[in-house]
Amino acid sequence: MIQQPPIKERIILGIDPGTQVMGYGILKVLGNKPALEAMGVMQLDKYENHYLRLAKI
Repeated sequence: MIQQPPIKERIILGIDPGTQVMGYGILKVLGNKPALEAMGVMQLDKYENHYLRLAKI
């Protein structure tokens, strides 16, 4: 079996889905050290139905 080299860098996307507000966060992990790259929210309550909200995401 071929041995894979260890992963040194990872990008992690976290999503908190909601029907009114959706939150997200992006982490970069170098070795064992996580660092926050970005985070924020999307206000979805201004869209009148779930189809429009999903299209916005």
